[in-house]
Amino acid sequence: MKIGIVCYPTFGGSGVVATELGMSLAARGHEIHFITYSQPVRLELLHKNIHFHEVFVPEYPLFHYQPYELALSSKLVDMVKMHGIELLHVHYAIPHAYAGYMAKKMLEEEGIKLPMVTTLHGTDITLVGNHPFYKPAVAFSINKSDIVTSVSESLKQDTYTHFDIKQEIYVVPNFIDFSRHEIATHAKGRLRMADENERIVTHISNFRKVKRIPDVIKVFYRIQKKVPSKLIMVGEGPEKENAEQLCEDLGIAEKVLFVGNSNEVDKILGYSDLFILPSETESFGLAALEAMASGTPVISSNTGGIPEVNEQGFSGFLSDVGDCDEMASNGIHILENDETLSRFKEQALEQAGKFAIEKIVTIYENLYQKAFDKVCPQS
Repeated sequence: MKIGIVCYPTFGGSGVVATELGMSLAARGHEIHFITYSQPVRLELLHKNIHFHEVFVPEYPLFHYQPYELALSSKLVDMVKMHGIELLHVHYAIPHAYAGYMAKKMLEEEGIKLPMVTTLHGTDITLVGNHPFYKPAVAFSINKSDIVTSVSESLKQDTYTHFDIKQEIYVVPNFIDFSRHEIATHAKGRLRMADENERIVTHISNFRKVKRIPDVIKVFYRIQKKVPSKLIMVGEGPEKENAEQLCEDLGIAEKVLFVGNSNEVDKILGYSDLFILPSETESFGLAALEAMASGTPVISSNTGGIPEVNEQGFSGFLSDVGDCDEMASNGIHILENDETLSRFKEQALEQAGKFAIEKIVTIYENLYQKAFDKVCPQS
């Protein structure tokens, strides 16, 4: 099948999921066309079935804000006609499903039917979608999609709660490509980040308020008083500067390494002993899953879709949002004993296996066929 994938090309979870899904589909023989404003950060183009088409937004003085949705929908029409794309998979309701629907309608004028699958990832529902300016457009885009999926049961229920949705929403969880994750067995790489007697604690995010970055620092502060350790902070965002200052104030700046947006996330996780995810809310918790796939247990909040990923007392522990004392206590329990840490590492890896990419891609393939049969029943 020839599939067009529309996503954000950045380091965010939805872009990573869309990119790895496309690469896996290409490996299965599908022809994949990524259509977005720049090349996705994890996209590997050295494959005969993978193509990238850049959406260029010309600047006109007439527009105060340049119309990306218009440029995207026009580009989609051109690419469908030029390459014979048979199905569109868009990630995020707006602007992508909105632009996808406009492309569908333009193509219908020329007798071309284009099934569209929309995947909801979280902020398009919980943040952007709930803004009164955008809420009607989000509901419209979802209802006009041929198949709708969400990455967790929690997000599915939030969507039904906050919007008038007439579509069935299929829960298809995020996934992990185990070929990209290794558990480091040699000490040389670890010694670049921590001393031989220290544990490595990690956090990865976009450093927004919802990630509760100060809680990461506070939890680690408590942990390092009991267990010699270093904290690796991966990512960029508005809360980074405050986090660096908090480390100074607590006297642990030399124990915390801020590495920014890194292309070596898998390597960092492979050397990690504990992952902290204290978010206010998460639609799924992809960073936690990536940690578990590297054999790293997770200390997290119990909000949103995280409990569907991190199993209490098995792959790690869940606590109420903001309960830094309990999170730290659970982290110390995992880290202070080699045998306990080894057991949790094995269990984290086992839990991650439930989300192997091979299982999830098959589900998407079946939904693609369902969408195609719905829109093109006689094809």
